[in-house]
Amino acid sequence: MSTQPYTTNNAGVPVESDEHSLTVGSDGPILLQDHYLIEKMAQFNRERVPERVVHAKGSGAYGTFEVTNDVSQFTRADLFQPGRRTEMLARFSTVAGEQGSPDTWRDPRGFALKFYTEHGNYDLVGNNTPVFFVRDPMKFQDFIRSQKRRPDNGLRDHDMQWDFWTLSPESAHMVTWLMGDRGIPKSYRHMNGYSSHTYMWINGGGTRFWVKYHIKTDQGVEYLTQAEADDLAGRDADVHRRDLFDAIRAGNAPSWTVKVQVMPFEDAPDYRFNPFDLTKVWPHGDYPLIEVGRMTLNRNPDDYFIHIEQAAFEPSNMVPGIGPSPDKMLLGRLFSYPDTHRYRIGPNYAQLPPNRARSQVNSYAKDGPMRYEPSRAGAPYAPNSYGGPSAAVEGFGDPAGWRTAGEMVREAYALHREDDDWGQAGTQVRQVLDDAARERLVSNIAGHLKDGVSKPVLERALQYWRNVDKGIGDRVAAAVNGR
Repeated sequence: MSTQPYTTNNAGVPVESDEHSLTVGSDGPILLQDHYLIEKMAQFNRERVPERVVHAKGSGAYGTFEVTNDVSQFTRADLFQPGRRTEMLARFSTVAGEQGSPDTWRDPRGFALKFYTEHGNYDLVGNNTPVFFVRDPMKFQDFIRSQKRRPDNGLRDHDMQWDFWTLSPESAHMVTWLMGDRGIPKSYRHMNGYSSHTYMWINGGGTRFWVKYHIKTDQGVEYLTQAEADDLAGRDADVHRRDLFDAIRAGNAPSWTVKVQVMPFEDAPDYRFNPFDLTKVWPHGDYPLIEVGRMTLNRNPDDYFIHIEQAAFEPSNMVPGIGPSPDKMLLGRLFSYPDTHRYRIGPNYAQLPPNRARSQVNSYAKDGPMRYEPSRAGAPYAPNSYGGPSAAVEGFGDPAGWRTAGEMVREAYALHREDDDWGQAGTQVRQVLDDAARERLVSNIAGHLKDGVSKPVLERALQYWRNVDKGIGDRVAAAVNGR
């Protein structure tokens, strides 16, 4: 007897044929009662969920996070306690490209992490840059649309990009990163990750701190030149996805060292610039990096769609000991991300394998499409008299511990002495980049500006770079004009 498994339909019922539809006679019309044929066609028609509007093209893997340094004086969060080892999932992505776009387009890279802790899932949603283009969620949708395709011809357009950037001076720091070497990483394994946002940590005694995460690649930061990236885009559009999968399959598990900058809670109101501004970095001289642990990705998903395409990361997933900051972009994303998942995947996305908590879930959520786990709440409402769970913060603390510090938040958004849009971008150009990197920056900017940017926008772009650094702006102008 054959040991080969037999084909079944989605309900596990054996099917009669993998090849032939049920017909009247050998060549007659197909019968409506061929339910397996109908199931196959209907399933195929629904194979794709809507792609992400942002970060559509990506790759990911499972792994572990291990604490290597005691930071319990800053946070009570379970996953950051000494000796902890936590299972995790990571997803890397481009930002503007669609599902089929090349991995090597010049674009920021998403760096999303999900930690399966004893107190639920903790999601850290960041990028491979420590800053972003805008500081207010009111402008986020407009920014993304300027990086996508034109509505009239369906083509990407550099004029739209520079039009938005030059009308949004707060973008200067991020555009300097994007047009520099790190705008095209060599692979996902060779790039850093950053929370970019500021978060709150709360220790066992209730003391609060502001933190920024830095996830440093242990493989070393490496990048592609524009010419190398253009060549790879034509030869292997999936080079970064392939690289990560092949490295893990070969036993070459990539790792990153997780570090944080810690700012005392009381420093925020009169710091020299707004510490919650997503377009700014905290100088390491003010707040040095503190090692926390190491994340290692060592297991490829057995099904890309299930584990990566349906993975749902959301910064609103914060465990006890971690809370949000008054960062406006972060606060906007607390709503935007889970709302996106409800639309894209469905209201019960949290029950899917990559999103399912490894700790016990005691939720009053119920029903809706594709629900699998019952709520087990005793009664479908709270409070109730039938043994349902009850909310309590005892032992966990207030996850949003700044909310009563209204005066501090108002002061943090008042004008600080170094709150300008050009300063940190100029510092990066003059003090962080070397001569060769500055030359590549000028070449990348000029090459981008020569491609379809209208004259009024070009004039603004040249002034934009002179505002960052007059020397760089003049060099970009000369390169654009062929001098």
